[in-house]
Amino acid sequence: MSNETVGKTLVVAFSVCLVCAIVVSTAAVALRPLQAANIESDKQTNILAAAGLLDDSMTVADQFASVQVRAIDLDTGRYTDAIDPSTWDYLKAAKDPQISSSFEELGTADIAKIGRRENYAVVYLLEDESGQLDKVILPVRGYGLWSTLQGFLALEEDLNTVAGIGFFAHTETPGLGGEVDNPEWKAKWVNKEAFADGELALQVIKGALAAGAPDMEHTIDGLSGATLTTVGVDNLIKFWLGENGYRPFLDNLKSGEA
Repeated sequence: MSNETVGKTLVVAFSVCLVCAIVVSTAAVALRPLQAANIESDKQTNILAAAGLLDDSMTVADQFASVQVRAIDLDTGRYTDAIDPSTWDYLKAAKDPQISSSFEELGTADIAKIGRRENYAVVYLLEDESGQLDKVILPVRGYGLWSTLQGFLALEEDLNTVAGIGFFAHTETPGLGGEVDNPEWKAKWVNKEAFADGELALQVIKGALAAGAPDMEHTIDGLSGATLTTVGVDNLIKFWLGENGYRPFLDNLKSGEA
């Protein structure tokens, strides 16, 4: 093969690669707004589903229009303008020492195994037709067996009764820890009570609680064959409803001081 033929081949190959790169880059840029919209719609779907509010007869956007999105300071438990709720990334924030706290700084153990806790959070509030609080939906996360489970916990207007729970991201074992996605198990959370006499009482136990046993109103049966995932869910609930999680905010919201 002559040098001229080799040169032409290289030119053609380079040209094809250049055209393909331009096409791929253009497509990526053009699709970015659609991808962002899909991500936002998926998040809204998970928030509504966790609260038991998802209605297939309506668009997600229409249903979410009645949800207030607010930023809170986790240390003070009060609303804040320090962050933009629409762009807040709690996973990224938790890695930044400027806007997160170590558990040494918080003075507590990292029972949820999240490494660091972000200083701010975004919460979701739903009001009824009269403008009264109907539900509050809180982002939660914690480590199970193989992964960090990310989801939402919803409370009724009394800030004590569980309205629902749902996890949108995890890699727990299908059929075992993956049963956190099972509608039957999630249904067991509904109407359970988070607090008793001012103290956190909600718990996920290993095995199943016998019918009629004491403390049933605060107890969720564990996942069969998935002890570590069960413990992980129990710990993430204990952390996020505790003093270094949403407890200060819930107390302020109840007293009207948020």
